[in-house]
Amino acid sequence: MDETKDQSYVLWGVDQDLLKRTILPLGGMHKKDIKQMAIDMGYPELAKKSESYEICFVPDNDYRGFLKRRVDGLEEKVNGGWFVDTKGKRLGKHKGYPFYTIGQRKGLELAMGHPVYVTSIDPEKNIVVIGEESDLDKNDMLVAKMNWIKYDHLPTSMDLMAKIRYHDTGALCTLSHTDMGVQARFYENVKSIAPGQSAVFYEGDDVVAGGIIQSGVLI
Repeated sequence: MDETKDQSYVLWGVDQDLLKRTILPLGGMHKKDIKQMAIDMGYPELAKKSESYEICFVPDNDYRGFLKRRVDGLEEKVNGGWFVDTKGKRLGKHKGYPFYTIGQRKGLELAMGHPVYVTSIDPEKNIVVIGEESDLDKNDMLVAKMNWIKYDHLPTSMDLMAKIRYHDTGALCTLSHTDMGVQARFYENVKSIAPGQSAVFYEGDDVVAGGIIQSGVLI
């Protein structure tokens, strides 16, 4: 019921064997009402607990620090890769591809004279591609490792709403089969399609399926 706390985007990977044994007792309530119940029952500290809007297990939302602590020698392994523009021209050294995200603008430490963005990342070559905001616009993506929820499989094609990040409002696309996975072709351009992130497909309020984005453009 509470669309601001909908968790379907992050739960798409739960299969039917687990879903049929899953109970979500607060699904029919709004969080503000639950907080008031906690106050009425004498637990005001629960109602005042701060919300988590990023990775819930990463302190202070510092995922870069989390990676450095968890992966021995990560900085030494990846430091010194190249920023390049969309034509491959080298723009300067970076701190390592794991510390950047598609669509990132701040913290690049590049003196370009105008706003630039991370438009793609090549982990194998430790290259971070920099471009204009318009370079983030895409209308295709390839999605694999699909988990079908509402239906057993995809018919020939379907028009569905696709979300490519948590709290995404969604964009209409046509979903169809390819030899490498499922192709989603959007009716309008969407920004910052990031390989490795989840793509979740909806029919109304129902999750049809979810998968992992393989690329932001089909070749």
